[in-house]
Amino acid sequence: MRLCLVTDSLGSLSFEDMIDTSASLGYESLEFACGNWSNAPHIEIDELLESSIEREKFVNSIISKGLGIEALNCSGNQLAPNEEGKAHQIVVEKTFRLAELLGIKKIVMMSGLPGGGPEDKSPNWITTSWPPETTEILNWQWNEKAFPYWEKTVKKAKEHGIEKIALENHGCQLVYNPTTLFKLRNQIGEMIGMNLDPSHLFWMGGDPILAARHLGDAIYHIHAKDVRVERGLVGTDGLLDTKTTDLFTERSWNFAALGYGHDTLWWSEFFSIVNMIGYDGPISLENEDQTMDQLTAVTKSTKLLKNTLPRVFA
Repeated sequence: MRLCLVTDSLGSLSFEDMIDTSASLGYESLEFACGNWSNAPHIEIDELLESSIEREKFVNSIISKGLGIEALNCSGNQLAPNEEGKAHQIVVEKTFRLAELLGIKKIVMMSGLPGGGPEDKSPNWITTSWPPETTEILNWQWNEKAFPYWEKTVKKAKEHGIEKIALENHGCQLVYNPTTLFKLRNQIGEMIGMNLDPSHLFWMGGDPILAARHLGDAIYHIHAKDVRVERGLVGTDGLLDTKTTDLFTERSWNFAALGYGHDTLWWSEFFSIVNMIGYDGPISLENEDQTMDQLTAVTKSTKLLKNTLPRVFA
C-alpha cells in the first residue's frame, strides 16, 4: 500500500511548496483535485490540456521529488438538475481528457445526485422508504438518471484509456455505502468501484471495517480521513447535523486528523483488514480537520499512517 496525499490537504501551500512538503513527509504519490467541489489549488486543468510543454513541466516537477501521480479527482455533482450540474460535467470531461494525456488510469469522483423528478431544480437525497413517494423518487433517480448517465460515462472513460473509476461513499450522493455501490456496479460493470472513505461511514453510523470486508475487491481506492463524534452533543441531537463544518464547537461530529477521532488500534485493524482482503493500492490522506492548521494536521496524520500501515517505511 502506497502512501498518497490528496493535495487539497495542503491547499494553503503553493504547488512547489506542496510537493516539497509531501516528499519531505515521505509521501510516494499524489491525488490531484481538478475542480468542482475543490478549487483545484495545485492544477490548472485548461493550461495542462492545451500545452504539452506545461504538462511536461508539471509531471517533471512531481517526478523530480520522487513522487508519482496516483489519480485525478473530479468530485462534484454532475447529476444536479441545474447549471451547477452542467458545469461539474464539463470538469468531469476535462478530467478524463487530462487523464489520457498524462497516462493516468484511475479517476476518483462521486456518483452524483439528481433531483427528485423531471421538474426539480435541486438535488434530492432520499434516505427513508416512507412516506411511499420516497421510493418512487428513488427508483426514478436510479432508472431514469443514474443508470443511463453511468452507462455513457463508463464508455467515455474507456475511450480515454481509464481503467477504474473509484466512487467515494459520500452522503448526498446516490452511492454512499457498499449496498448502493453494488447497485450501480452490478448494472454498469466492474470499471466502477469504491473509494472507501471511513469518515463518511462513521458519521452515517456505519462500520468501515465491516464495509471493507463486504466490498472486497470492489475497493479501488482508500481515503484516510477520520471523524470524531463529539461527546455531550451527539447524544442530544444524533449524527444528522446540518450546522456548517466551520461551527465545529457546536456540531455533533467533526472531521478530524487521523487519531483525533479513532485511535491507532482502530486504524491498525482497518489497514490490516484491507491488506488481508487483497487491497494493495494507495492510502490517500485527505485532511479536512478545521480545528488545527493544515500542516499540523497532515504531519500528525502522516505519523499515524506510518505507524499503522502494514509495511516498513525507511
